[in-house]
Amino acid sequence: MAKEKQTRSRTYARNRAATISRRGYEKVVESDSTYFLKLVILVLLGTLWIKFGQPVSWQGIPLGGIPAGFLVGLILVNRFEKLQSDRKIWYATLVVVTIISYFVPAGIVI
Repeated sequence: MAKEKQTRSRTYARNRAATISRRGYEKVVESDSTYFLKLVILVLLGTLWIKFGQPVSWQGIPLGGIPAGFLVGLILVNRFEKLQSDRKIWYATLVVVTIISYFVPAGIVI
């Protein structure tokens, strides 16, 4: 009763697709210019606020503005980024830029 050995086809590096790593994970290669363009767009979206001349009270909470760019940025990041680790980085960047831009006189004042 000899144990039968399973035969698997060998995958040599020259036959492997360039987008697959040795462990079988997909390699996502993004150029620096694409990354920088995404960063610039995200920063611009984070600074886009719709601010009010007089704070509006909603259920007893005074609102000085609505982060319109933040909401659009969340949708765009969720739609276009495939890897979860990349999405986390973009979300963190968007939140930081949005919070900083709240205190800066930037945005559309109504």
